[in-house]
Amino acid sequence: MDRFDAMRAFARVVEAGSFTKAAQTLHMSKTTVTQLIQQLEARLRVKLLHRTTRRLGVTPDGAVYYERVIRLLADMEDAENSLSSATMTPRGRLRVDVPTPLARLVLVPALPAFHARYPEIQFDMGVSDRVVDLIGDNVDCVVRGGEINDQSLIARHVGDLQIGIYVAPSYVERLGAPAHPRELENTDHRIVGFLSSRTGKIDPLVLHDESEHIEITGNYVLAVDDGNAYLEAGLAGLGVIALPVYMAAAHQARGALIPLFERWRIAPMPLYLAFPPNRHVNARLRVFIDWIVELMQQHIPTTYNK
Repeated sequence: MDRFDAMRAFARVVEAGSFTKAAQTLHMSKTTVTQLIQQLEARLRVKLLHRTTRRLGVTPDGAVYYERVIRLLADMEDAENSLSSATMTPRGRLRVDVPTPLARLVLVPALPAFHARYPEIQFDMGVSDRVVDLIGDNVDCVVRGGEINDQSLIARHVGDLQIGIYVAPSYVERLGAPAHPRELENTDHRIVGFLSSRTGKIDPLVLHDESEHIEITGNYVLAVDDGNAYLEAGLAGLGVIALPVYMAAAHQARGALIPLFERWRIAPMPLYLAFPPNRHVNARLRVFIDWIVELMQQHIPTTYNK
């Protein structure tokens, strides 16, 4: 038995809550992972995991051992880095998940410069607007708009998304431009709905001016759960959309989107980078975090203190 492989397998099973998921992320067979855990338990002469047909749990001894194992694995990686050029040139695979529009418009176009600086970092990038299970999916970090409600995660505020209200010229030609936000309710006007990955419901538009604060639900013919699809629906004239300014800027410049309600404001959406507290912040994750902060300050700066 390779003790390092066995400890790594045990840590991933605990984090993933499943032998199958752990095997997938370790690129091993489920049988191999099971055998490694069994051999580890035999060597230690303790039961590390409760295994039933319905669930997997960690024994008290397993919980104590897990805390020691993740520190040991992190120390081993640091030791290897200290004996190589890895401290100067971070290397290895980094698993991140980012919103679709942010990936397309900001992160991916900037990656050649990151790769030139850190050529030995390999990205596995999930591009989605869904809620990600960082532990179960073995993701090193996520970038997400909106408050991070999971108190078990470490979240760093990296920017604020300025939000505007927009409509396509084809929509205005068909229905006219609403002059007041309340015209989006109980009239022929329509919004494009965006389905929250947290609630599965459409978030209302919350706007304010100098004297009034209103919340608009609106009527829709289409609701989507993807940022790019949401933008395309707005460009197609299917309804009024609330969009981060960085997503709308190029389309507004060429006349494909028209801003509405310019005296009204929507509170900026905070942008966070989050990672699990038990995820060792190795050199490659550290430089990625620093790069994201630098990149967001160029494209989506922080406008208020959290």
